[in-house]
Amino acid sequence: MPTFVIHHLTQYSYDRPVRESTNLIKIFPFAHPGQETTRHELLITGEPAINRFVDYWGNQVGCFMRSEPHDQLIIDSRLSVRTSSSAPNPLVNSKFADWNTIRTETGNDMLLLDLSRPEAIQSAGAIRQMVAELRHTRDSPAVFIQRCSEYIFDNFTYQKGITTVESTIDEILELRSGVCQDFAHVLLQILREEGIPARYVSGYICPNQDGARGAGATHAWVEVWLPGSGWVGIDPTNNTWVSDRHVVLAVGRHFGDCSPVKGTFKGPANQELKVFVSISYEDGSKLEDSSTVLMSKEPALVVREKAREGMQQQ
Repeated sequence: MPTFVIHHLTQYSYDRPVRESTNLIKIFPFAHPGQETTRHELLITGEPAINRFVDYWGNQVGCFMRSEPHDQLIIDSRLSVRTSSSAPNPLVNSKFADWNTIRTETGNDMLLLDLSRPEAIQSAGAIRQMVAELRHTRDSPAVFIQRCSEYIFDNFTYQKGITTVESTIDEILELRSGVCQDFAHVLLQILREEGIPARYVSGYICPNQDGARGAGATHAWVEVWLPGSGWVGIDPTNNTWVSDRHVVLAVGRHFGDCSPVKGTFKGPANQELKVFVSISYEDGSKLEDSSTVLMSKEPALVVREKAREGMQQQ
């Protein structure tokens, strides 16, 4: 059972004071099988009171406000989590149900129905063509899911900086490139087109010696509903079923439901976002990742409300 120490620092800087900053944070470990939080320290500039609740998807959410003028907001999360590889490989486990069982359970559960509905996109025809090519008549659901992950891994290029947090599925399909957030959204669309309940997962992939893509930064993958075993994770960025090196923070239909930090503030300021993530493994290995994003600029003529959202997951 490996233990990981994760330091996640989010810093917003403004070129002039802002006020009434209201924020939602989803940086609390998800209540997930095979995952135990041993310590979590959270420090926020100004030490505001944090109202915590559980959202529709089962995520722990924190809400806080800074009313006074300020030119910086820092959210400093330090987490220790112990994981275990409790989920069996669905390719070799006989208790995973067939297609009819998935259809029946999905039809009797509103949450699963919601998660089996594909997004309305312009490239729906291209997705249906992918499904037709990837789905073989005798495939079990697990084999089909594995083949879809492998298709994305083989046919999409992992490339940072070519997409943004707002890139659409249509844009990703055209570029055939992106990062983990993009690959998760494409896989979700393919699986939902075939009626498989699937949800977006936000978290971390922890360091190892195999050079996993996205290690040491915030990461994203997919969980699928397989009757008899519940939610099972698959990581299309690395073409692997989720292991004890994946730490879950939040789940939802898409990234917008899982963004680690998002909120609004009042003021004509431009903002800069810096994110630093450090993950230490029990064998002493450590990976760090840092990024800076200058958010969109607008004329600073009147006081306005501006929204912000967390950085793209790598």
